[in-house]
Amino acid sequence: MELRKHEQKQAEIPTASMADIAFLLIVFFLVSTIFSTEMGLQIILPEHGEEVKVRKSNLARVYVNEIGDVKIDGEPTKVDMIANKAKDMLAENDSLIFSIKTHPNASYKFMVRVFDKLKKGGAERISFAPKGLPTK
Repeated sequence: MELRKHEQKQAEIPTASMADIAFLLIVFFLVSTIFSTEMGLQIILPEHGEEVKVRKSNLARVYVNEIGDVKIDGEPTKVDMIANKAKDMLAENDSLIFSIKTHPNASYKFMVRVFDKLKKGGAERISFAPKGLPTK
């Protein structure tokens, strides 16, 4: 008489519901994740071709050179004093527009720093001058 060998069954992990679990985890993380939106620079751009004439008395030219030095209407100004100077200038003329022009080789952070200081000083009308305009 021949004896049958008992085959020992291997332990298995049931994978039938693995796809369901993965899908539920994906849905859970998508629903519970908070997507942060960075504000960035709040800039309202004009329509294409729109040009607005501004009197020179209502325009303050801000120039940032390649090493980060700032001139407002041709007068050298320390970066720490930009907000105070903007407040003083706006107290004299509340319809003042600050026009920022940066040197082509200047770091972007210099322009952002000046923009932030002007905003801190209460300036709401700030423009960015294109390349071709003269500087003081």
